[in-house]
Amino acid sequence: MLEIRRRPLFFLAAGAIAIAVPLGVSLAQSHAGGVPSGPMPLHAPMAPLTPDEISKRQGRGGGGGGRADYNTSVRTDFDKALPNPYVVNQVWYTMPQGRFIGGASGIQVDNDGESIWVAERCGGAANCENSHVDPVIHFSADGKILTMFGKDMINYPHGLWVDRDNNIWVTDTESNLTAGRGGEILEFSKTHPGGAQVLKFSPTGKLLLRLGTPGVYGNDQTHFSQPSDVVTDPQGNIYVADGHDTLPGNQRIVKFDKTGKYLKEWGICAPWHERQIDCGHAIDIDSQGRIFTGNRANDLIDIWDQDGKLLAEWGNWGKPSGIYIDKNDNMYVSDSQSGTGNQNAFEKGVHIGSAKTGEVTAFIPDPLGNSTAWQPGGTLSPEGVTVDKNGRLYTSSVRPPGLMRWTITTNTPPVRLGGGGGGGGRGGSGGGRGRGAAAQ
Repeated sequence: MLEIRRRPLFFLAAGAIAIAVPLGVSLAQSHAGGVPSGPMPLHAPMAPLTPDEISKRQGRGGGGGGRADYNTSVRTDFDKALPNPYVVNQVWYTMPQGRFIGGASGIQVDNDGESIWVAERCGGAANCENSHVDPVIHFSADGKILTMFGKDMINYPHGLWVDRDNNIWVTDTESNLTAGRGGEILEFSKTHPGGAQVLKFSPTGKLLLRLGTPGVYGNDQTHFSQPSDVVTDPQGNIYVADGHDTLPGNQRIVKFDKTGKYLKEWGICAPWHERQIDCGHAIDIDSQGRIFTGNRANDLIDIWDQDGKLLAEWGNWGKPSGIYIDKNDNMYVSDSQSGTGNQNAFEKGVHIGSAKTGEVTAFIPDPLGNSTAWQPGGTLSPEGVTVDKNGRLYTSSVRPPGLMRWTITTNTPPVRLGGGGGGGGRGGSGGGRGRGAAAQ
């Protein structure tokens, strides 16, 4: 598989933010033209969309238009043939008596390679309003709680990042200053405003840095609008994916230096994207320092350099809700929204492959099955994903909430998925087993 080649660039404006687009590239294939089995050419340059055109392409979730036959899968043969070498454990961790895990999208392995950090929504599926419990939890490798913090500081924990110094970053997405249905400010919100901020904690829970203005949406250098995720580079620069799947949404990456000083920003919804919202639901960084964003609304992984130049778009990783890239550039992408009837070529689960080449080598289907018309709306599992040093994969989910641990099985052959319901097909060994066996 060839590495990505950089091409000459030019800049075009999308609103007030510049997007860097390579010249001399051909049209990226849409799902109507078939989902590629590897990286695809970038879209040819396009004129910026008008505000009216952008508005027409915005809407919650990025799930697309109407629904097809829920008994029929439209997945590609390539995606169906991916092996699943993993088995799941849903009871590997223990919560305090009387408390349950809440919806969780933020999850990452600690620098020790074994323990796991999670940002969950205080036992509920929505937010931490009036809960007064700690939403940031550090689990040991055997599932025991090592520490908890963040009480009354975070309204809607969403993204989580562990930096090189083992500091814990949490994006707090939704504002609680207008939490009431009628837009009224609640008493809890006045006392503990949350949302529209990014918080940096020490491993013991001391607040080290705050970006944004808690509870207040905005699009300037000191405000966010529903920041989804955050990552830092080896120099300590901070990259915030600012924009979720509801309005208001800035749909940008904002870059700060290690002290929190604003450096620059760039737009992440390109003119050729069918949806102009939820273009940066997740963010991670590879060994080359490239920034990967999960363009969930458009079923794409977008890859940028650290100055905001778009280097590649990969359309073979599902509808990315979460991204984790390990030190060897193995990439894991969780998909919490695809499903039969969503008129796309994927189903919920986790795609596994290479951040170097863009090749996908395995797929773990959601054990709860495929989302259907009669299931409740909102995000369905798995949304967050991470992997420990032993190769055990962890996923976090929002609806229903939970934390699952996945282990490569050495007792049974990998399962090749078949049909449309995420069920297993017969036969199937081969690709994906060469990753090595993990501890059971």
